[in-house]
Amino acid sequence: MNDPTTLVELRDVTKTFEVTPTRENPASTLTVLDRVSLEVRTGEIFGLIGYSGAGKSTLVRLINALTPLTSGSVTVDGVEVSTLKERGLRELRRDIGMIFQQFNLFNSRTVAGNVAYPLTIAGTPKSERDARVAELLNFVGLADKAHTYPDQLSGGQKQRVGIARALATRPKLLLADEATSALDPETTQEVLALLRRVNTELGTTIVVITHEMAVIRGIAHRVAVLDEGRIVETGEVYDVFAKPQHPVTARFVATVIEPPPSGETLAALKTAHPNATLVALRFDEDRVNQAAVYRCFFEAGVAFELVAGGIEAIQGRHFAQLTLALDGPDAAVRDALAQVSELVKAEVL
Repeated sequence: MNDPTTLVELRDVTKTFEVTPTRENPASTLTVLDRVSLEVRTGEIFGLIGYSGAGKSTLVRLINALTPLTSGSVTVDGVEVSTLKERGLRELRRDIGMIFQQFNLFNSRTVAGNVAYPLTIAGTPKSERDARVAELLNFVGLADKAHTYPDQLSGGQKQRVGIARALATRPKLLLADEATSALDPETTQEVLALLRRVNTELGTTIVVITHEMAVIRGIAHRVAVLDEGRIVETGEVYDVFAKPQHPVTARFVATVIEPPPSGETLAALKTAHPNATLVALRFDEDRVNQAAVYRCFFEAGVAFELVAGGIEAIQGRHFAQLTLALDGPDAAVRDALAQVSELVKAEVL
């Protein structure tokens, strides 16, 4: 029996392509995805992050059946994709909306015409089609742009049209492939806010494919990290940010969370605080609050100053990566750090 809480399931998925052997690479096949397994739960926003060439776009094309897999299985809404004939594939794709980095709008069609296109292909009657287009343009905030052409729109407006078009057939699943990569930071936040509304108000399951950890932090519930065709880490977004387990994940997290100071930054701090002990502390709200840690220093007679780091809020939960300069007798500092190390991760720099 299929688990109703799972909308997409990949099991041991491998995808290879035939390539022309060269002197540098004598192999005749290229493995793009290697035994990938993951589940996307109904109603969630699932993030898939990886560097260029990690296999993200290929994985998306397997989910919407645009590329056949080499081995393993891809199941969408309880149906194994590889078993479907052409009619079944068409029905599957109607249940999967897609938005793209470069918008992929028809410049010869108006905004309303772009949104109506999938409904026209599906044979939806004109009166129903017009009502649905009006509903969607109102939802994405572009009701006044119905008769405007794409080249008259900003990048953010184009992506809103793309989202409206992707939702036209009321899909259960929305795939967002680098949907904010071509947008400025402010517009990115607006588009992410719209996608959150799609998820919460319409109940649409969303898979966000990106190379930007800030996007994952801003929108996803869970995330999988893809590196060289393999899933190297999967988990709740808070857990992945607070406690990354794989070096690739740690590099992504470091792009949005300030790591402990090192190199020239650490040298400058040591110059500025020549008599202090510099210590990096990682706080996890599930274990202890900051007050308990600071009390250890206070009771030991150790003065402390925050010199680097910050506090992050993800999905209503907080964690912090802070660097403190500790000033006091050596024995007192050692005793305080011994107590603190029982509460949080502490590293003397």
